[in-house]
Parts: sequence; structure tokens; C-alpha cells
Amino acid sequence: MQLQSVSLKEEEVIAVVTINHPPLNIVNHKILTELEEVLERLKTLKAKAVIITGTGKSFVAGADIKEMKDKDALSALEFSKLGQRVVNKIENLNQPVIGAINGFALGGGLELALGCDILIASENAKFGQPEVRLGIPPGWGATQRLARVVGIYKAKELILTGKIIDAQEACRIGLVSKVVKEKDLMKEAHSLATQISHNAPIAVRLAKFLINRSFETSLEDGLASESAMFGLCFSTEDQKEGMQAFVDKREPNFKGK
Repeated sequence: MQLQSVSLKEEEVIAVVTINHPPLNIVNHKILTELEEVLERLKTLKAKAVIITGTGKSFVAGADIKEMKDKDALSALEFSKLGQRVVNKIENLNQPVIGAINGFALGGGLELALGCDILIASENAKFGQPEVRLGIPPGWGATQRLARVVGIYKAKELILTGKIIDAQEACRIGLVSKVVKEKDLMKEAHSLATQISHNAPIAVRLAKFLINRSFETSLEDGLASESAMFGLCFSTEDQKEGMQAFVDKREPNFKGK
């Protein structure tokens, strides 16, 4: 597939995915399909961390209302499933995914962001799930994921009122990890991705898996999985290298084996 509105760039051990559909990066069926294609390509790359961002003054300002407004129930269902599938693929990438939110992250844009592992935002970023103002609930996962991030009461407030919050409020409620100046956003995202890339790839991948799985299982089962993955890592070269490097007081050289 030839990509037109989504780009993928490898920068050493970091991959950068950019949504480029000016002026506000409104997402339609075609762009979702391109994004899904890019996520599949990421599975074949050696990148140890991924950054997802948007061009200009917006991350993703939502789904294309003009495209959606005349859908019937069946086609709307399929569109919802496509959006959910794309967000699931972001969430389930082996690599940690950093969302660099450079402006509006509204509706489907916030839902795409919720698939990321860590969100950082520029000072001008805005967040919201305004779907109820359009006569629909969120359809790409916000009713399920947002409460897991900010708590059930705050999620209900945001979704049921449809209000939009700024970056500082998003940081206060735990939706984003950090707010930085607009000019520093990608520098900060790269810094974070670089820190992650220095760690043992297998350990990072398993830690991400365990954290994500913790929302879907009991504490007892989650702890059992953690112990199993902890033990498994002692069969890897990375564990031997990491601990020997600590004893030797040097930086480890992880190979992802």
C-alpha cells in the first residue's frame, strides 16, 4: 500500500509514525487503513521504541464527521471495529509507544492516544471525548480505556459532558505524563524513547505485556504471570549481561536475546 497521510521513519532504534492530514489531521477510513498498515510494518522493524505524533497544530482532532454522518448502523459498526482494531494494534505492539500530543486529541484522536503506553503533551494540547454532542458514544475504545487511566468518575465526567480539557488538566488527572513547551515536544519524546531503548528489549516487552494484562486478570493470576516472566528472563543473554554489567560497574550491551 502506498502511504499518503501516514508516514513511518526509522531513526536508529526509534521509529516515528506521523499522521499528516492537514489542517487538523481528521481521520477517515483510508487514513485508519494506512495507520493499520504502518503498525503491521512496525512488527518487522528492529526499533526498540515508537513515537506517534501528528503534523502541524493537531495530533488527531477526531474522525471525519462528513464521512460518518450518512452511515447506516451496519457500516457504522464496521467503522467502529476498524478503529478499535487499530487502537488495539497500537496497544499490543511489542515496542513501547510514546504518544507526542501536539495539539487537539479529540474523539477518535484521544482514543488513538489511549492505545499508547506513555503520553506527553505540548502546552497547547487539548483533550476530549465530545461524541455525545454528535448523538453517539465513543466508538474506538474510550468507554473501556479512559476509566483505566483516569478513574471511572473522571472518565464518566469527560465522556458524558463531552467537555474539552487542556494539557495541564490532562496531566493533573494522570492522562498524560508530562507537559512541555511546543518546541520541545519531539525532543522530549525522543529522549524518553532513547531511555527506553537502552534497556533490555525482552524485559521491556514483557513488562509492557504484564502491565497491560493486569487490567484483564485477577491480582492472583497477574502475580503468577509476573513470576513466570521474571523466571523466564533468567534464561536470556540479556539478564546475564545486565547483571554482570552491574557487578562490573559498566553499561550493559543488550542484544535482545
